[in-house]
Order: sequence, then structure tokens, then C-alpha cells
Amino acid sequence: MPQSFQNKIAVVTGASSGIGLGIAQELAARGASVIITGRNKNKLESAVSTLGPDASQVQLDVSSLTDLDTFYEQIKSRFGRIDILIANAGMGEIEPLGQITPEKFDRQFTTNVRGITFTVQKALPLMKPGSSIVITGSTASINPGEGMSIYGGTKAALRAMVRSWILDIKGSGVRINVLSPGPVDTQSLRDFLPQPVDVILQSLRDRSPIGRIGKISEIAKAVAFLASEDAAYINGAEIFSDGGASQI
Repeated sequence: MPQSFQNKIAVVTGASSGIGLGIAQELAARGASVIITGRNKNKLESAVSTLGPDASQVQLDVSSLTDLDTFYEQIKSRFGRIDILIANAGMGEIEPLGQITPEKFDRQFTTNVRGITFTVQKALPLMKPGSSIVITGSTASINPGEGMSIYGGTKAALRAMVRSWILDIKGSGVRINVLSPGPVDTQSLRDFLPQPVDVILQSLRDRSPIGRIGKISEIAKAVAFLASEDAAYINGAEIFSDGGASQI
């Protein structure tokens, strides 16, 4: 039986669609009061309508320290704490060596590394012993593929940072882990891939020992496990949810 998150306060960044929304839906279904964030107001309003009466949304950009400060002040005033933080907001762009631009380089590191860093750091004062942080990584951290060096570099940076962060907050009772999905069947993946998309999707299925790519619900359940007391002795880990593709 899945562990209940009744009376838990959960924050999920980058949750207006795709994996982030799926995670928020899983936490809400287990009883958590979920606050989702994203940059697109219309998408956020549509997303929060799927989460039940205890859910709310806040429009913000995780790369903005001002946005984060305002957001956490709102959380402190309304709830007083955060029990579960899912730092999911991120983005990627295809940039082969020789075509890497400073603008796209900075955009990916600003969102994926700087944004995650301050999302986590600014949340810590609101987190008590027993709280959990799960960061959405990617199998690109160990196997980025063509044109994905910058994106993969941002996700590898997160792994290294988490291994240091758990020492920095030793004794706090707060756990930090990384859940790294492989390819997941989302609209954002289809929009991200170059043409011909169907051919590339089939090649991803062929690489998988399970013979398919992931489902949003599977990633959401893995994140929920890491956030739960069932994973109370898992800390500083990067867990790959990719059907085994990263292991061969």
C-alpha cells in the first residue's frame, strides 16, 4: 500500500505539465497539500485544477532569487513549513560542439543548476527533521548523447552538488536525493527531439532492456518513494528510473 502523505506540505517546481505535473498529481493523490510552480500562468491554472481542493499554484521563475524569496515567504506565512520539496524545474537544448552559444549555455546552467541550488537553499529554513528533498536529474548525467553535453553537464553537476550538500546539512534530519529519469513519453520530449521524431523514439525503445520508454506515472511513483519514510535511509543517492538503459 503506497505511503500516505496526509497532512504533508509538498512543493513541486516546474509542475505546470509533464513529469512535474505527474509528480504533483501522485503526491496529491496520497493526501499531500501540494503547491506547484511554473512560469506560464495559464498552464499553471489548468494544472492545479487536476490536483484537488487542497492544491495551489504560484507563478515564478526559479532562476529569479526575488521570485524565490517572495514564494518562500508566502509558504512560511501560510503553512509554516515544507515537508517535501521536489526541485523539478529545468530545461534542455541540443547544442553540438562547434555550435554551442553562450546564450544557450548560460540559460541551461542558470535554470538547471543555479535555479535548483537556490530553490533548495532557500527552502531549508522551512524544513524540519524528517523532511525530504528530491531533485529531478536525468540519465544524461552519465550518458548525454549527441548534442547534449551542456544539458548532461548541468545534471552531472547536480549529482556532485548533492553529494556535498548532504554533508553540509548533516544532522538536520533532511534528506536530499536525485531521481534521474530516462526518456519519458511526454509532449516536451517530442517537442525537444529533432526530426524524424518517431524514428528517434523507436531507437530509444530499442536501447531499453524493457523495450519501451518511461511513463510519467512511473517517474512520479519513484519520486514519491524517495520522498516517503519508506526511503528514510536513502540519502545523497542518484536513482535511475530508465528501464535499465543506463546500466548497460
